[in-house]
Amino acid sequence: MLRKFIVPRRAVLAGALAAGAFPAAAQSKYPDKPIRFVIPFPPGGPTDIIGRLEAEKLTAELGQQVIPDNKAGAAGAIGATEVARARPDGYTLLFGTSSTQAINPSTMVNPTYDAMKDFSYIGTVGLNPAVLVAHPSMPDTLPGLIALMKANPGKYSYGSSGQGGITHLASELFKQMAGGLDVVHVPYRGSGPALQDTLSGNIAWMFETISTTLPHHRSGKLRILGIAFARRTAAAPDIPTIAEAGVPGYEAYTFNVVAAPAGTPKPIIDQLHAAHARIMADKAFVAKLEQLAVVPTVESTPESTAAFVRQEIAKWAPVVKATGTKIE
Repeated sequence: MLRKFIVPRRAVLAGALAAGAFPAAAQSKYPDKPIRFVIPFPPGGPTDIIGRLEAEKLTAELGQQVIPDNKAGAAGAIGATEVARARPDGYTLLFGTSSTQAINPSTMVNPTYDAMKDFSYIGTVGLNPAVLVAHPSMPDTLPGLIALMKANPGKYSYGSSGQGGITHLASELFKQMAGGLDVVHVPYRGSGPALQDTLSGNIAWMFETISTTLPHHRSGKLRILGIAFARRTAAAPDIPTIAEAGVPGYEAYTFNVVAAPAGTPKPIIDQLHAAHARIMADKAFVAKLEQLAVVPTVESTPESTAAFVRQEIAKWAPVVKATGTKIE
């Protein structure tokens, strides 16, 4: 004979509540799988080096592998587009740069992403100021170089890493702000060849990163005439800023930001930002950035990062327009 068990109503209600709560409790917390960290430039360059440092620290902070994935091409647009179109679940992030976030929006004929609408910004890593470097046959001061260029319109040339890149636009902005210099642009396929021609004297000057050019400056093979930043850098405190040397207000730098696809839930953005903030508070990490001549952005928020990117787009858009640079 089967015995009939009567379960109190209160117990039934408690069991139902527990059963309803179980799926929510069983749901995994973010992140529960590896995160793809898209670096939109080739391995070995400054963006890749800094991006891998960030990915390594994020791995430690989040407790899941943050895997660098180099997706180079089209001045970073290929990698940025992939992230812009990715599922907004926090498992695909972008290590954005001045090219992908500030310059491409103005240079792309058929934009494949919108730098403001297609991303949720997480934080800023730092700025890498450019320097104006000249062949030793040029004057050894920035005012002297400007005077020589003005006295000889069209006679001298400058090099860049390519049409529409940051070194090209930094040079054009410098020409404008130095009084409208007439200097011929020679675009190269990358900064390396341009630097070699500056070393050999085939071109007079160029803009490049301080980490690349400082050894040549110290050896006397090239001269850094000014740093394109608001203040002198810890890597070379003896070198004046371009503003100090005679072009007030001039700044040109690359930057790095961390971003996710637009629509990524706010709790995930907040969690990623908190992890990034802890990384930027790590003195050893900041010291590594400074060794790479990066000026760390120790404090940033998703909102301040988005505002910074918007400001940079506004800064470079008129320079792009003045040069007529367009990239298919």
